[in-house]
Amino acid sequence: MLLALDFYIFNGLKSLFRNGMPKSLKWAYWLATLLPLIWMMIALPLQQYLADYRWLSNFFIGIFFTLLITKGVYGSIMLIEDVYRIFRYSGENLMTLADKQREPFAWESRRRFVAQLGIALASLPFFSFLYGVTRGKYAFTVHKVRIDFADLPEAFDGLRIVQISDVHSGSFDSVSAVQRGTELVQAQNPDIILFTGDLVNNRAEEIEPYMHLFEKLNAPMGKFSVLGNHDYAHYVRWDSEAAEAGNMQRLFKNHAAMGFKLLNNESLLLEKNGQNIRLAGVENWGKGRFPKEGDLDKTFAGTAADEFRILMSHDPSHWTHKILGFDKHIHLTLSGHTHGMQMGVEIPGIKWSPSSWIYPQWAGLYNQDKKYLYVNRGFGFLGFPGRVGILPEITVIELKKAAPKNIG
Repeated sequence: MLLALDFYIFNGLKSLFRNGMPKSLKWAYWLATLLPLIWMMIALPLQQYLADYRWLSNFFIGIFFTLLITKGVYGSIMLIEDVYRIFRYSGENLMTLADKQREPFAWESRRRFVAQLGIALASLPFFSFLYGVTRGKYAFTVHKVRIDFADLPEAFDGLRIVQISDVHSGSFDSVSAVQRGTELVQAQNPDIILFTGDLVNNRAEEIEPYMHLFEKLNAPMGKFSVLGNHDYAHYVRWDSEAAEAGNMQRLFKNHAAMGFKLLNNESLLLEKNGQNIRLAGVENWGKGRFPKEGDLDKTFAGTAADEFRILMSHDPSHWTHKILGFDKHIHLTLSGHTHGMQMGVEIPGIKWSPSSWIYPQWAGLYNQDKKYLYVNRGFGFLGFPGRVGILPEITVIELKKAAPKNIG
């Protein structure tokens, strides 16, 4: 199917040239088309052994997706033109059958200006995706949110939570770029740092070249984390159950070595000036095929009814399907998982991503029945090695105590 699309696009491009497409452009087109495909067929099955060439994999995968989207836009314009030509040719010749005096209609060639229009329209996704795979994937962006709660303990008024999510360290190809991101996290002066899952793509060792960067992060009230669906490493084939279990233990040790306390269906009290709020974390719970290890009953067993609660849960579908209906009020849930599909549009008045077709809550702040959810867009990237419109996020959430309302 891909090759059929490429031959169709290639023939469309030839119509741009009155004297035929230059050989150099023909070679460039097919090299740019075939080299990424060849690399992915050879290298992707062996990616765990080619960690030192991650930059090359990201380059070829990025070129593949950039050209695929660009060709899709260009091909759509060509298809509209071809459908028009088919209908016109068929209609004109049907009229010729009815009117023998009418001259037969000749099949007309594709109009050159349509090919030029296709190139013009396709240039937008081309340059957008080119930016996304070269600069956008590390264009860390700070999103600041303030949430007011009437029952927030006064000691925690102004609490600054810095949230990161979906590091996906197995996709990184630049230590210095990741360092810029971690330094930006620290620059937000967090009171507490919360990481909401997917530290790795699959294997625990993926984070190890970057551990020294995350280890440097510090906050007065500590650093806490939970697991995401990729942390369970179900997407690779292990030699044995023992090897898979060993990978999980190594992941747990890496969390601890970086100074993050991993909350697996457990909670604790954060204390300040004699007052408390409860911080909890669940294992991954996601709709459909994703792991459903999160256990709210276990996490909040024996806790007081009137506590202020913050919950870390990787997948925002957990909020919709379980947390909203839970018998204990959870004031704020922090999630990630969606990455905002790493592509979309976020400008004043417009917020859209293909992720919205799958997740009703896919990025930013949501509120229902005075229960809040914040979905982080992700620190890293996965699959497509870029970010187009939906940039990597560092979230700063400030909790404020709402002023009492005057009655009367």
